[in-house]
Amino acid sequence: MVTIRLSRGGAKKKPFYHIDVKDSRRSRDGRYIERLGYFNPGATGGEQRLVLDLDRVTHWKSVGAQTSDRVSTLIKQARSNTTTEAAA
Repeated sequence: MVTIRLSRGGAKKKPFYHIDVKDSRRSRDGRYIERLGYFNPGATGGEQRLVLDLDRVTHWKSVGAQTSDRVSTLIKQARSNTTTEAAA
């Protein structure tokens, strides 16, 4: 099965996550099929906290990819951010 999940990067005590499409049998930080964006929980100042290609997420979900719980909430946040930016 194909999953959309987080893979960890960054330094100790300073996490940075890539949002990847990968085979569910692969390890968390192992090989990925496609990288859809990133999540930076420690973003400060002008740094972006969440960058996500929603068109590709929709494509992968339409082909049967499952999302992890955390990625599901991040997708909802990204969709709400794009609707508020479009309204402004």
